[in-house]
Amino acid sequence: MSRRQKRTLVRIGIAAALLAAAAVIARTVPFFEGIRALPLYLIPYAVIGWDILWRAARNIAHGQVFDENFLMSVATIGAFATGNYEEGVAVMLFYQLGEWFQSCAVASSRRSIAALMDICPDTANRIGPTGEIETVSPSEVAPGSEILVRPGEKIPLDGTVCEGGSTLDTAALTGESAPRRVSVGDPVVSGCLNREGTLRIRTTKPYGESTAAKIVELVESASARKARTENFITRFARWYTPAVVIAAVLLAVLPPLILGGGWTDWIHRALTFLVISCPCALVISVPLTFFCAIGGASRAGILVKGGSDLEALASVSTVVFDKTGTLTEGSFTVTAVHPSVGTAPELLETAAYAETCSDHPIARSVREGYGAEPDSRRVRNAEEIAGRGVRAQVDGHEISAGNSRLMDDVGAAWHACHHTGTTVHVARDGEYMGHIVISDSPKEDAGDAVSALRALGVTRTVMLTGDSEEVARETAKALGIDEYHGALLPGDKVRLLEEILAAAGKTGKTAFVGDGINDAPVLVRADVGIAMGAMGSDAAIEAADIVLMDDAPARIPQAIRIARRTVRIVWENIGFALGVKALILLLGAVGAVGMWAAVFADVGVAALAILNAMRALRIPKT
Repeated sequence: MSRRQKRTLVRIGIAAALLAAAAVIARTVPFFEGIRALPLYLIPYAVIGWDILWRAARNIAHGQVFDENFLMSVATIGAFATGNYEEGVAVMLFYQLGEWFQSCAVASSRRSIAALMDICPDTANRIGPTGEIETVSPSEVAPGSEILVRPGEKIPLDGTVCEGGSTLDTAALTGESAPRRVSVGDPVVSGCLNREGTLRIRTTKPYGESTAAKIVELVESASARKARTENFITRFARWYTPAVVIAAVLLAVLPPLILGGGWTDWIHRALTFLVISCPCALVISVPLTFFCAIGGASRAGILVKGGSDLEALASVSTVVFDKTGTLTEGSFTVTAVHPSVGTAPELLETAAYAETCSDHPIARSVREGYGAEPDSRRVRNAEEIAGRGVRAQVDGHEISAGNSRLMDDVGAAWHACHHTGTTVHVARDGEYMGHIVISDSPKEDAGDAVSALRALGVTRTVMLTGDSEEVARETAKALGIDEYHGALLPGDKVRLLEEILAAAGKTGKTAFVGDGINDAPVLVRADVGIAMGAMGSDAAIEAADIVLMDDAPARIPQAIRIARRTVRIVWENIGFALGVKALILLLGAVGAVGMWAAVFADVGVAALAILNAMRALRIPKT
C-alpha cells in the first residue's frame, strides 16, 4: 500500500469516527436539533470531502464542469441543503471508500505488470582495460565494451559471447523456460537469465536500444494506442455526464410543477439520481482490462503495441503467412547439386563465391554447403538483385546465381529440376552451368497452429513466398493451408495482400505473419502485422503491431485467444455496468432507493468491474 493510500485510509477512519460521534450527539443532545446539528456534520464532511470539492471547483474554473467530482459535490451539498446532513456525509464517505478500493485494485494490477516487466537488471559488471570489474548502470556501458555475467544474473545488454559458455533461460522474453545453449561467437540479448557458466560478453548496442529496454518501453507506451472501445467510453462519458445532470434537474423541477408540491422529495430523488450516475465503473474498468491483457500477454512472450491492435486481432478472420522462417525453420541445406557444365564441386564453389555479398538464408546455406570461407579477393562488383538473386565478377567472369528470372535476364538456357526445394541456378558469362537445390523443413508446430486457427474460426489461410510454385504447393499441402502464391517479388506480396484485404472487406480483419525484417512493407499494410521470432530484431519491433518473441507458430492462435478473451471481458463490464446503472437510476427516480443504496450500488459495480478486468492478467496456456 502506498503512502497516499495509507493517508486516505486514515482520513476515511477519522471521518467515520467523527460521523458516528456527530450522529450520537445529534440524537442524544436536545440542543443539536434541526439546523443546529449542521456544524457537527460539517466537520466530518470537510475531513472526507475537501479534496472532492477542491477538484470540482478547480475543474469548473478550467471549463471542465461535468465529471464525477462535480456530481458528488452537487449531490452531497444538496443533501445538506435539504436537511439530510448524515446522508450527505455518508455518501461522501462511501464514495471515498470506493475510490480507495479502486486505487488499490489498479495499483495491484500495475505492480503485477511491473513484476512481469522486471527483465532489465539494474547493474552491469563492466570489465576495465586492465581487467578490473566495476559495477555500473547498464546505461553507462558503451557499445564495444566487455561485461561479465555470472551464473544467476540477467544479461543487461545485447552482445556477443567472447569467452565462456552457458545455458540461458529466455522465459522473461519468450514465455518459455526451455534453456538455450550459447558459446563463443553466439549473439545474446538482454533480459535472459544466465543459468550456469560465467560469460564474457562484448556489447553491441547501447542500453536504450537493447532488447529488454525496447520491450519495457513497448509495454509501458501501449496505453497510447487506445482501442475503439476505449475511445467510445471516453466519448460516451463526455456526453453521458451532462445528460444525467440535465435529467436530474428536470427530475427535481418538472414533477413538482406538474403534480404540485413535494419539492424536497423530488430534489432528494434528483440528488440520488446524480450519485447513481457516476460512470467510474466504465471509465476505469475498460482501459484497465486492455492494460492488464497487454501486461499478461507480455509474460507469454507476446508483445502488443496497444489496445487498438488487441481489439483488431480479436476480429481476425484471414491470416496470411510468409513461409521462410515463419512456417519453416529457415535453416536451408544443400540437398542436390546438378552441373550442366564442369563438376559439382566447381558449380558449388562458383555459386558460393557469387553469394559472398548476400546475407540471405539461401546464400548462407550455399556457402555452408561449399564448406570453406570464400576468398573475397577473387570477387569484384558483387550486387544483390531483389527478387532474383546475386551477380558478381569471380576471377574475371560474370557469375549470376539466383532464380529463373535472373537466368532469363542474362540469356542463360536454364532448365527445371525434378527435386522439390528452392533451386539456385548458376550462369557464367551468360552460359548455364547448372543448379543447386536447397531444402527447408516446416516447423514442428506449424501444422497444429494452422489447425488451431481454423478451430478459432479463421476462415482463410494464405501463404506468400518468393520460393517456387512447386515448393509453395508442397509446403501448403503439408501444413493444411488453404491458398498459396509462390515465386513472388517483394512488391507482389504487397499487391496480393491488397487484394486479400479488399476481399475480406468489413467482414473481418486480415493479419500478416512474417519475420519482420524482409516483410516490413506487408506487416505495416496488414490490419494486424505479426512479427515472429523477433528476439533481438529491431526491424520486427518497429514494423509489427504484435511481436512474438520466439519462433513458435503456436503463439499466433494463443495471441488471438488472448485478444478475444480481452474484448469479451470489456463487453462484460460495459453490459454489467450499464445494466445495473439503468436499473438503479430507474429505482432512484421513482424513490425506491436512497443515496446510501445508490453509493453502495456505484461502489459495488465499480469494484466488480475492476476485479473482472484484472482477470485479463491471467493468460491461459492453451
